[in-house]
This record gives sequence, structure tokens and C-alpha cells, in this order.
Amino acid sequence: MRYYLGIDVGSSKTHALIVTEDGCCVGFGKAGPGNHQGVGYDGTTGAILHSFNEAIKMAGIGPQQIAGGGFGIAGYDWPSELDEHTACIRATGITCPIEVVNDGVNGLMAGTTHGWGVNVTAGSGVNARGRDRRGREGRIVGNGTYFGEYGGGIEIVGSALQEVNYAWIKRNPPTALTGIFLDVTGAKSEIDLMEGLSNGYYHLYPAIAIKIFEAAEAGDQAALRVIRFSGEELGHLAAAIIHQLGFENEEVEVVQSGSIFDGGALLSDPMRDVILAAAPRAKIIRLSAPPVVGSLLLGMEAGGFDGYPLRETIIASTRDWLKQE
Repeated sequence: MRYYLGIDVGSSKTHALIVTEDGCCVGFGKAGPGNHQGVGYDGTTGAILHSFNEAIKMAGIGPQQIAGGGFGIAGYDWPSELDEHTACIRATGITCPIEVVNDGVNGLMAGTTHGWGVNVTAGSGVNARGRDRRGREGRIVGNGTYFGEYGGGIEIVGSALQEVNYAWIKRNPPTALTGIFLDVTGAKSEIDLMEGLSNGYYHLYPAIAIKIFEAAEAGDQAALRVIRFSGEELGHLAAAIIHQLGFENEEVEVVQSGSIFDGGALLSDPMRDVILAAAPRAKIIRLSAPPVVGSLLLGMEAGGFDGYPLRETIIASTRDWLKQE
């Protein structure tokens, strides 16, 4: 019996999964954050080891029995970081072939039917990755507004703050967003808000985006502009990767992963319009599979095994473990 490993190393949590060659989940483990940008490489090693040790103990096997391993790691952004991440992984004692990717690839592998297409992740921040049939990759920088990449929670909040400022300086009409920002920061007035944010004693956070969606649903024009702009920008990120990989005439699957897509049609419709303008045959899919399944399928691929015929079996088996968290 051959065993395959997938580990999804995130900025908030880490999941490890071991399955057999028939798609049965036999080991599951979890740990805290593993993004080296937040916890250092020692923290990355610790998250991988902790989740791996739980999974392998549950599976009742040794590291040498793993035939292939896939690792989707938050914070693995550049080829120059491969050696450090590989050292973190080898601390587990596995010696099998491995594949190491940015965690943005997890949604692509888990959400597409054959392991190629585009994934756009929008949670606290934003990322987008793609793969073609030959394994060639497309990407964005993934580091937000400094590089002109918008659509995650913190970018939505930043765009909404601009609308609040425009209303305050009388560039635009008043907006319900002003009250939201005063409430969440405790600021006494618009000028107090602007001073506090400028001097660092008020702070913003991605979850404020939920209230911005609520304001848009209620019809606030400034909030609607923010959400529409964010949806269009997410569409442009997908379209960029479509162009990088030559998917314009393909029936390419574009996966939406991350909590921002819970915002619904106000965000997704503008995104869809931009994507279809770039690739009219594109199919847009909301990710429903656990991201760790993507790492696992990558591990199977690294081990020379095509796991996609077992994809639905693996997803169902993995969901059973996640329900027990």
C-alpha cells in the first residue's frame, strides 16, 4: 500500500493529510500558523512537524512509507526561498519526492477537475495562481496595493476609507461608510478618525469588510463602488493569469477561494464579467473542497500517481476529519 502526504501551511493554521492510493484518508493533523513571515522558519518547521506527527501517528506508519508529498505554504513567494522551506519539510524525516508551492496553488489543485486553470484567493489579502496542462505556472505578486493588486479584505477596507475621506472633504456625497469607520475605531469625528489613522492610534483590520458588504447590500453608493471595484480587480487578476498561460480560448476553470467570496453577486458578477471578456468559455467555480486536498493531490503527482480520478473520494474523506476539529 502506498501513502501520500499533503500539508497546507497557512498564516492562521496548518493542516496535514495522509491518504492511501485508493483515496482513503488515514491520517489527519493540525497545527497553528506556519507562514515564515509571521513565525520565522523555526515556526514553519514547528507547524509542519506538529501537524505531520499527528497525521502519521493516526495513520500508524513511518515517514519512510510516504511515497509523495505536496506542500502549499503561505509565505513561499520566491524561488530564492525554496531551500529554507525544503529544510523545514525534511525535518519530518520523509525522503520521498516532494513538490513545494505557494498556498495559492492549493485552491487551484483542489478546485479544478484536472489540476490546471486559475485560482483567485481573496481572504484578508489577495493572491492568484495558475497552472497549465504542462505544469507551467502563472502568478501575481500577491503583496497587495503596493503592486496594484486589490480585492482582499484589507484592500476593500482601504478603498472604503478613501470613500470616507472623499465624503469628509466634500469631494463626494455623504456615505454610511463614515459611521462604520467611526464605530469600529471609536473615533469621535471624521477629523479625529483621519488624525488617528495618520498617527497610528487608530487601526483598521480586514474583518471590517463584512460591514462594507452590508452597507452595499443596503444600497449605499460609496460601498457599492468599493465592492464593484474590488470584484473587477479580482477579475483582472484572473485575466492576467489567463493571458500569461494562453487560456483565452480555453474552457478554463477559474476557482474562487477565500471568505471574501461569501459576499455574493455584488462582488462576483463584476469579477465574472471581466473574466468572460478575457476568456469567453471560462467556467467560474466557488471552492468547496478543503485546501489541504490540493496539497495532497500535488503530493500524489510528485510521487508519480494521478490522484484526480479519486478527487471526490478524497474530498469526502477529508471533510469527515475536518468536521471533528
